[in-house]
Amino acid sequence: MSLYAPLHMIHLALAVVTIAGFLLRGYWQLTGSDWSGRRVVRVLPHIVDTLFLASGIALVAVLNLAVLQNGWLLAKFAGLFAYIGLGMVALRFGRTPQLRLIAFAGAVAAFAYIVGAALTKSPASWLAYVAG
Repeated sequence: MSLYAPLHMIHLALAVVTIAGFLLRGYWQLTGSDWSGRRVVRVLPHIVDTLFLASGIALVAVLNLAVLQNGWLLAKFAGLFAYIGLGMVALRFGRTPQLRLIAFAGAVAAFAYIVGAALTKSPASWLAYVAG
């Protein structure tokens, strides 16, 4: 039995949970809600994101993809680093509400870029879909 289909479904489900959680935490952060400081809100995203990353790595292994030879995969990793960095500024390290909001929008854009690169199998992400 192939592991691809269940791993792919898990990865997609975790992608939805990850971005939904980020959007909710960002909303709470930007509105000053006390929910953003609760323990479960601080811990659960790390668990979900770890499983999300692990499922992605497992997919790369199951598909036997050469990361360095697949530009779209390298682009996804670059987008991931941008998403993480901008997310950290948006949710934790941004000094002003304006900076947090800009970083939040940038993190959401980075996530959208990652999704586009995954769907089009192109580093051009959504531009490849529009052009193609």
